[in-house]
Amino acid sequence: MMLTFEDFPPGHFGSFGPRRVTREEILAFAGEFDPQPMHLDEDAASRSMLRGLSGSGWHLCSIMMRMMFDGFIGRTASLGSPGVNELRWLAPLRPGDDLMLDVEIAEARVSRSRPSTGIVTFKAMIRNAAGQLLCEMISPIIVERRPERAVGQAG
Repeated sequence: MMLTFEDFPPGHFGSFGPRRVTREEILAFAGEFDPQPMHLDEDAASRSMLRGLSGSGWHLCSIMMRMMFDGFIGRTASLGSPGVNELRWLAPLRPGDDLMLDVEIAEARVSRSRPSTGIVTFKAMIRNAAGQLLCEMISPIIVERRPERAVGQAG
């Protein structure tokens, strides 16, 4: 069943995972997309402020997106996103981390310009197995409304 705007009331939406991150995938992602020493070289990483090999923040964002897609976006009547409102990297992604993603609906409102759609703002928080918050992202997506709700109604 396809999720529509009406399926996203404000509050806790769900938890997804775990997803294990390997050393090999950290190195592969960094080698292609973010080849900084703290993501590629154990010795250099140990001398960095991160004090050890860590995954790129962009790698962590990619993992979050995959977890959101597998968890719910893949079955949502999503029309895309106008962007990311806020993104914060709070702690390093480490090889062997088991990640859990918690998603809250921060806001859900009917679009004023396109009442057949709504804008759902998600707050996604990803933690390692120790419960340490690694990354937080706030991002809206545009979601189709149920046809019977979208006709002639702005709210």
